[in-house]
Amino acid sequence: MLSSQFSRNICHYIALSSAFAASAFILNNFLTHIFALPGLYGTLNAVGFSFDTPEDTYGGFALFIGIFQSLTYVAALVYPYMILRSQSAAPRSSVLMNNAAARIVSAAFWAVMLIGIVDAAISFVRIENMLPSIVGADLALSLGKPSFRGVYVHMPLLLAGIAISFMRRGVDFIWLASLIVFGELLIVITRFIFSYEQAFMGDLVRFWYAALFLFASAYTLVHDGHVRVDVIYATFSDRAKACTNIFGSLILGLPLCWIVLTRGLWGPSSPFNNALLNFEVTQQGFGMYVKYLMSGFLIVFAISMLFQFASVIIKELNVLESNREADDTGALQEKVS
Repeated sequence: MLSSQFSRNICHYIALSSAFAASAFILNNFLTHIFALPGLYGTLNAVGFSFDTPEDTYGGFALFIGIFQSLTYVAALVYPYMILRSQSAAPRSSVLMNNAAARIVSAAFWAVMLIGIVDAAISFVRIENMLPSIVGADLALSLGKPSFRGVYVHMPLLLAGIAISFMRRGVDFIWLASLIVFGELLIVITRFIFSYEQAFMGDLVRFWYAALFLFASAYTLVHDGHVRVDVIYATFSDRAKACTNIFGSLILGLPLCWIVLTRGLWGPSSPFNNALLNFEVTQQGFGMYVKYLMSGFLIVFAISMLFQFASVIIKELNVLESNREADDTGALQEKVS
């Protein structure tokens, strides 16, 4: 099936367009549900279609942004074709996919580290009743509200994490793992030596551990570090391994990520949107206010894995084509001799 150039280009196109379309879907999801913009369906309704949307009428500026939202989906389908045209006479490049996955994970990593430290500190001084003397009674009361802390504490730290990811290369998972170990050690020391334990301490460890587990998935994939049983796969030739990885990514990897995104973000009442838009927190009033962000971890997981699966497909297509060129060269030499 992958013996022709056309079929390989189709696989390459599916890999690229899937990653770009998912990016457009996530961007438009938040633009639509946070800022009440029309999105793709609302824009199509304005030109005569009849999709079900929360609002039927939008202002001129909202419709202008709606057109931009719709064009992002068009770009997600056209841009991969342009990439294929530019790479038609050269080895297929997966640098863009690798860099996108690394940038997403790096931004999420720094944001989670900063938010975890600051939110845990706020929870600690709040439960010890020291917050009013530090920031005042009014601000202390506001910091006890999930929406206030999410907008005015977590969002600036999220932007700071994104800014740091652009200034620093690489993903420092070792630091997040070290912080998890330190947080668990702190719980053990305070519980068994000082008989002191608060809800935010366990929340912090779970928050960081969930981030490490989900954010490192794409990094582990690119380094082929996921646990698997290679009883059959290990005996395959390079070409058979490449075909297995390509079909596995197309049939299992990409659909899994799309299921996570569509099930979680399809509408305002979907699980991820419901948690993120309402700043969902645990029932423990003096714990950390980060439960809603843990729903966002699955979004980061899905989009980073989509880009990384696309990178895997491109890399394996290069393996197929290099083997094919070697076979053609060998056959030509035999004919000449």
